[in-house]
Amino acid sequence: MTEKMPETVAPGFDFNKSTIISLLYIGGFVIGITGIIGFILALIWKDEVAGTWEESHLQFHIRTFVIGLVIGIIGIILSFVLIGIPILLALFIWILVRSVIALLKAQKQESIADPKTWLF
Repeated sequence: MTEKMPETVAPGFDFNKSTIISLLYIGGFVIGITGIIGFILALIWKDEVAGTWEESHLQFHIRTFVIGLVIGIIGIILSFVLIGIPILLALFIWILVRSVIALLKAQKQESIADPKTWLF
């Protein structure tokens, strides 16, 4: 009798699309390119998950990347007058919190209540 291989690597941890993107965004703080890969995957997968709980997650992730990119550019430009440094620090925390919240909700397979929000 053969046993079936589990679909997840760790028991109780679901590697769904939203989880993968959240982990890529968090990994982007260490390996910068993974955040961009997460954004590209979110764009590719958004049509596949239409009508599911993951749809709100991918919209949330796309907005996180776009808003983060714009604020990051502004922060880098303003860092020449030192005001950009606290902006970049706040941006780091904002992206991290949004990614962790999305990760936790993805593990429960819950949709994001308001994916268009700028906050959490």
